[in-house]
Amino acid sequence: MTTLATTPGLPRDLPADPVSLAQRLIRFETVNPPGAEAACVHWIRDLLDVAGLETRLLALDPERPNLVARLRGRGTEPPLLLHAHVDVVPVTGQDWSRPPFAADIVDGELWGRGAVDMKGHLAMMLAALLRLAADGTPPAGDVILAVVADEEAGSATGARFLVERHPELFAGVRYAIGEDGGAELRLGGATRLHPIVVAEKRALWVRATLHGTPGHASRVAGPEGAAAKLHRLLAAIDGGGLGTLMTPVVDRMLAELSGALPEPYAGRLAAFRADPDDPAALTGLDDADVRYLRSLVQHTVNATVVQGGTATNVLPARITVELDGRLLPGEHSREDFLATLRARAGCPMDLDVLVEGERMPRPRLDGFYDRLAAVLKTKDPQGIPFPMVTTASTDARLFPRLGIQTFGWLPLLHGPDRSYRGRLHCPDERINVGSLEFGADCFHALLAGHG
Repeated sequence: MTTLATTPGLPRDLPADPVSLAQRLIRFETVNPPGAEAACVHWIRDLLDVAGLETRLLALDPERPNLVARLRGRGTEPPLLLHAHVDVVPVTGQDWSRPPFAADIVDGELWGRGAVDMKGHLAMMLAALLRLAADGTPPAGDVILAVVADEEAGSATGARFLVERHPELFAGVRYAIGEDGGAELRLGGATRLHPIVVAEKRALWVRATLHGTPGHASRVAGPEGAAAKLHRLLAAIDGGGLGTLMTPVVDRMLAELSGALPEPYAGRLAAFRADPDDPAALTGLDDADVRYLRSLVQHTVNATVVQGGTATNVLPARITVELDGRLLPGEHSREDFLATLRARAGCPMDLDVLVEGERMPRPRLDGFYDRLAAVLKTKDPQGIPFPMVTTASTDARLFPRLGIQTFGWLPLLHGPDRSYRGRLHCPDERINVGSLEFGADCFHALLAGHG
């Protein structure tokens, strides 16, 4: 067991205070790239060692270790996995009002890179685990905490390494809880919403190459020119995707929200559920909410990088377009996605897959989902928990390969005029200290009742 003297700054009284824990985590500069998560991970390891948890460090890169800690339960229920990453995105080029790694608390808000994504979230988990260990009453099943590197840049040295090289560490786990990937709906702040992410869209990044006949640009290029084909491709995806597809989980989400929200939000969501192709269905809602909702009912495609041409007066022989595709969860294949893209564009092109994310299975909203919702409802009777699909990818995409159902669960408590999920990756990222305490209480209630 590691002694307290191993890591400078380790609190000797093991406080289970999520705010202090979050401050300490933010002050480790773990910007990825390069990551350099070792000091932060070692500090967490020492903290949990002293609290009596079993800990193990595993690393593909010694400067970027992962920690797997276990709080032993009574063995009457399967283990539960909590997973969190300690790397954060860069702050370079962003205009911050306060130093991004100072972890200042101002007007009841904790400022700093990682406050939301996801060191504040990890602090909730740690606080709950430390309180549970101090209680001396083991949960029904083991609680496993995986603190990982590299989530913000592909997970190669983090969760992917653990899943592929050390699957035995997660034997018997049926459910996992991690970040919610920024899943957020404001809906005018009509009430406090608690999204429970049950699945993620998966990335399919593609480079489309459009060929045309080169020549002098003083003459009409014609419909077979590369630029004309580019125009047809961009027009085909102008709506943002490849046609609407209502999945069961999104249908349930819309049904629950339309049944719980006041007007006009209830009516707007009900209309969208009935006909997601109706352009007027979401009239009056905030633009960010509209774009998020429309992203949940289609495979989305966005053109992000366009390259081609050699001179202003020369028709290009080739133009390439990089496309960020995101597929809905379920049994949707890359082949179907590429075939639909070609058909909609209506022009010949070469398609090369640059990145393909892991396919997430269709989510199961079973008894464990109900437990997550029940904890939120107990702690915040006026809030609305509901299932949600996030458009982003997190480490949650990897654990289903081990047969683990994953959930994104970030319990937050804030006023209707505040948004914290929307601050991740942004300058002036911050979180309400009351939300940290609320989240820690929710995690403690969940873990204490585990099983």
